[in-house]
Amino acid sequence: MGGAGLAEPIVSMSEAQAFLRIETGEEEALLAGLIRTASAVCESFLNQVVIAREFAVDLPASSAWERLSVAPVRSIARVEAIEDNGTAVAMLPGEYAVDIDANGTGWVRLTSSSAARRVRVNGSAGMADEPNGVPEPIRHGVLRLVGHLFAARDGFDGAPPAAVTALWRPYRKARLA
Repeated sequence: MGGAGLAEPIVSMSEAQAFLRIETGEEEALLAGLIRTASAVCESFLNQVVIAREFAVDLPASSAWERLSVAPVRSIARVEAIEDNGTAVAMLPGEYAVDIDANGTGWVRLTSSSAARRVRVNGSAGMADEPNGVPEPIRHGVLRLVGHLFAARDGFDGAPPAAVTALWRPYRKARLA
């Protein structure tokens, strides 16, 4: 997801080891990477941040409502004007308006004129506070994808298997242009 940084691991090392029936720690480094990869693929497929984390998203400075590229938005902490030299300057609350709709989509617009051409919106987004708060079908899909990646280390084509996407599809959000 744009602006939210790297995906947090959705499942733990011990969960992945148990799912794959790995009893030794010899594969831990590989498995940790596969968990991170599977978590990122999951977020990309869902078009949502799964484990809550901070984000910073740059948008055009506009009096029209601008949609944030991350979802589901939990909070919008501050809006900053981006000066031509790249410096971010905090805007006063009366200079902008924010909204988070029932679907977790975040919106921002300027309410007063500004010389800035771009603004940076900072906040937090995510479906759950921690991995155990993630819906089980999503977690199980990540475990299945970790297993698939582990078994097909040299042959992954970039698309999750159908059994994984079937688990994730009910949670997928359409991405609007």
